[in-house]
Amino acid sequence: MHLIIDGFNKNKNILQDENFIYQLLDAYPAKIGMTKISDPIVFRYSGSKPQDWGVSGLVFIAESHISLHTFVERNFINIDVFSCKDFDAERVSKDMRDKFELVRMRSCLVRREWETGDLRECSEVLELNSI
Repeated sequence: MHLIIDGFNKNKNILQDENFIYQLLDAYPAKIGMTKISDPIVFRYSGSKPQDWGVSGLVFIAESHISLHTFVERNFINIDVFSCKDFDAERVSKDMRDKFELVRMRSCLVRREWETGDLRECSEVLELNSI
């Protein structure tokens, strides 16, 4: 499963709080039944465009990873929860909405059928031919 959340908030303090993001990434995998296999990596980013600065965070889990990227000046956040193990996507969406005080959000869930190789839910399926 791959849950993608894009959201806007009105509290820039949350989006730039590296400690808050670290603590969230450190504790959250266990709350959704995942196995954390690394400490979170969190860093502040300042790019060539002043409005693009923000905080990025990542935690590796045995099932894959959880990552997020904030854009403080835009009050915007991207969140990805990627796992080969099923999880409660509605709960994660609600938790992220509440934790980041999102006033507007969009989420997309991509389900992967690892056992069957079923790709019908993808928007585009590419068939690769062997050489």
